[in-house]
Amino acid sequence: MSRQYICMDTIRFLMGKVHPIAPLFTYDRYADFSEDEVDLLLGAAKDLADQHYFPHFKSMDEHGVVYDNGEVTTPPELGDIIRATAEGGWIGGTDKPENGGMNLPEMIFGTAQLIFQAANNSAQGYVGLTTGSARLITSFGSQELIDTYVPKMYAGQWQGTMALTEPQAGSSLSDIVTSATPVGQDGSYHIKGQKIFISAGQHQHSENFVHLTLARIDGAPAGTKGISLFVVPKFLPSPDGSLTYNHVFCAGDYQKMGQRGYATTHLVFGEDQPTVGFLVGEPNKGLRYMFQMMNEARIAVGQTAAGVASGAYYASLQYAKERPQGRALEQKKNLGSEQTLIINHPDVRRMLFTQKAVVEGSFSLAMECLKLSDLIHAAPESEKEDHFLLLDLLTPIMKTYPAEMGQKSVSMGLQVLGGYGFTMDFDLQQYYRDIRIMAIYEGTTGIQSLDLLGRKMTIKNGKAAQLLMAAVQRTIHEASTYDELKPQAQQLGKALERMGGVVQHLMPYAMRGELTTFLADATLFMEMAGHVVIGWQWLKMALQAKQDQLSGNDQFADAFYESKVQTMQFFFRYELPKTVGLHRTLTADSLPLTIGQVESALI
Repeated sequence: MSRQYICMDTIRFLMGKVHPIAPLFTYDRYADFSEDEVDLLLGAAKDLADQHYFPHFKSMDEHGVVYDNGEVTTPPELGDIIRATAEGGWIGGTDKPENGGMNLPEMIFGTAQLIFQAANNSAQGYVGLTTGSARLITSFGSQELIDTYVPKMYAGQWQGTMALTEPQAGSSLSDIVTSATPVGQDGSYHIKGQKIFISAGQHQHSENFVHLTLARIDGAPAGTKGISLFVVPKFLPSPDGSLTYNHVFCAGDYQKMGQRGYATTHLVFGEDQPTVGFLVGEPNKGLRYMFQMMNEARIAVGQTAAGVASGAYYASLQYAKERPQGRALEQKKNLGSEQTLIINHPDVRRMLFTQKAVVEGSFSLAMECLKLSDLIHAAPESEKEDHFLLLDLLTPIMKTYPAEMGQKSVSMGLQVLGGYGFTMDFDLQQYYRDIRIMAIYEGTTGIQSLDLLGRKMTIKNGKAAQLLMAAVQRTIHEASTYDELKPQAQQLGKALERMGGVVQHLMPYAMRGELTTFLADATLFMEMAGHVVIGWQWLKMALQAKQDQLSGNDQFADAFYESKVQTMQFFFRYELPKTVGLHRTLTADSLPLTIGQVESALI
């Protein structure tokens, strides 16, 4: 497959200019890196994606995942993908060298993952989960746990997972009932219970499975305050290297609409014989620990959605450039004239511009989040809280905007192809199926929206929100100095004021304890915030493009820079104005969607 699925010039522009990585190298943590190395590393990631990920994008969907009596068979090419990724250092790359990592900045590592996600989102999920679960062990586990499990995970020999969800609890983690009974002085416990929707929980390409599992120690407090974190391997490793079955049984694989090459399993712990788990960190702090992986996963899901939307955009763009149909509107009655390519039809261009705006705006927001993550690790202590708060606020937006708008974007791409887009002969239908889960993974859009409005906008007396407002205002101020960008800068300023006005309107309800009214339309607030934040990213990109053009920077062609400015103008004409209607709805005095007021209407 030679078709384009991501634009590396856009990646270089974002990392080199819009969110410059070079300042990171002034910190001790990343002092060993240079911009030349960044280009080499990203080039290596793209080569890996071209050679191992993208060629199997379609075949992994066609082969799918098969379950039979406790065993899960995934597409055969997955094994080579995992091994090649591990050999390239792209599983443990951000960790310390003593743990088998390269101490890579998140900006480099996360961007490489974005390239893999765009090339083959199902395959990247396996390696991404191993990265996240190993990070939990290195962050909170004992040195013995680190030494026992992490090297094998980074080598791609052992698969890592996160085991949270249970049949009766769903997203309500306070209701989990998987139990942990202490059995020794070595931090070992007997784990008993069931976990569902466990991605990568079983397949034939791994020697062992390391499940980072939430469970409740006997006698622990009710609710989330009584949850602990455990390493639960499928096979217990011995000092001599042998493996003993630990009675983790795979009871099934969920057959999904999309991501059909990505195993999603039902696991049973300790049903017939004891399953041994090992406590990570302190008792009853498991959910706090797990939030590290959950927040990383939320950003990763948003990135994956953006990557899927990118693949769909370039597939539909290629089709639009090759498919002749109909005639230009001015020539419609001249049947003797040649048919025109469909990219020349205004509505097709509108759909393609929407796709480009969603994809590249989401890429830019991902880069913003990755850089904040690096600054949390590298910057002076006095600055870390601000970076953490801003990242904390942007995380639910980064998860949600690409997932929700990515669906619309891929749907438009499918429509660009017309009837062919709905057939199995073209990739758009697979992208459409794959992206639908992204708004559900790691907390649905509704859950992310409650988190944004109910927690992140109010945390530290609104400090996180103030940091975001200040960051957007700085971009507005700088863009206002250019006549060509001044109208959009003013437009973004008004959208930012509208978002602030919604918060001011809703906060009195929160202060009075009327939480249903306060949060009834949290999802609409998320939609508004997403458009404002992506508008901010597009103004940043257009500002940088304009500065590069005026300074004579010829790293990219003039057409590249103009494409950024034009797509920004498109976003501000077609997308950002949606905040006007959202503001009207969110500040209206109509009754909220409480159960008592609508239940009769829903019968």
